[in-house]
Amino acid sequence: MFSTDELSSLRWDPVAGAAEIIDQTLLPHTLRWCHLESLDDYCHAISAMQVRGAPLIGVTAAFGLAHAIAQDASEAGIRSASERLLATRPTAVNLRWALEQVGAAVAGLPEGERAAAAHDKAVALRAEDIANCEAVGAHGFELLRKLNPGDTLNLMTHCNAGWLATIQWGTALAPIYKAQEAGLPVHVWVSETRPRNQGTNLTAWELQRAGVPCTIVADNACGQLMRQGRVDAVIVGSDRTAANGDVCNKVGTYLKALAAAANDVPFFVALPESTIDWHCASGDEIPIEERDASELLSIAGRDAAGELREVNLAHQGSRGLNQAFDVTPAPLVRALITEHGSFEASVEGLGKLRAQLDAAR
Repeated sequence: MFSTDELSSLRWDPVAGAAEIIDQTLLPHTLRWCHLESLDDYCHAISAMQVRGAPLIGVTAAFGLAHAIAQDASEAGIRSASERLLATRPTAVNLRWALEQVGAAVAGLPEGERAAAAHDKAVALRAEDIANCEAVGAHGFELLRKLNPGDTLNLMTHCNAGWLATIQWGTALAPIYKAQEAGLPVHVWVSETRPRNQGTNLTAWELQRAGVPCTIVADNACGQLMRQGRVDAVIVGSDRTAANGDVCNKVGTYLKALAAAANDVPFFVALPESTIDWHCASGDEIPIEERDASELLSIAGRDAAGELREVNLAHQGSRGLNQAFDVTPAPLVRALITEHGSFEASVEGLGKLRAQLDAAR
């Protein structure tokens, strides 16, 4: 069974005075915790995808900035550290959001008080992420339980949007964990998510540890499964959602949304409100990260002798284009599931969320 006490992607080690993360580039073969002891460590962890997933990137950056402020609390030092962290990944909006949250927490304070305030804010953001993701799970479960599929609820997800992408619970996987907790039989189709195989390496590993039945399938098999009636709903996460409801997520999400629409399969997106970019009018304005082509042209895994190896897939000298994200237009999204409830993916739907947030302030 799922236990939030056991599953966490980032924790604070008060003895070492450092954040600890799981090096996700080693999963599923090796589970290794790493201390982040310098600003270089934090920047590398984000850019090299030792941590990934918009919410986790944000919290990691918050701790990274707090660490930098403990070393240099001057305005120039804070600005320099923020710029370095912001440059690590261009697409996930939570990165900028978290840095702004820490920056606001220390603004106007004497330099001697800034380090403690920054650390406290990072710790608070971590706690908020856990609570928000659990709330996303609860609201998402209410949608899933209404699907009434029969004996087993067959869901499909893409990439990894579980506790490895947040702190605990996750976004897209949180409703699945809530379904399991409630005793609703569930099975998950896990798309491999080429080229970095986050579905195979992370989501399947995570679901297996939680005891959730799952099956890994090739990315290109997902449309056929929907056509065969073997998928009751698709649920994914988001790295940035525009104010009109367009969703930017791991590349391949758009194709699943198209297949879901063609086969009348509900397509849900689960996300915390911090992943909504209220200043971004549409998905056309979202920068799409292009990563090194080597991720596409090679692959890493464990050989028959148990050794981890990387091998080339393409002919030497081959060129590759490795776009890490794509944009799913809002009309293809059945609902946006947030910690505040579920909303229509549209200007009007997100306008209702914005009004709800303004009324609560």
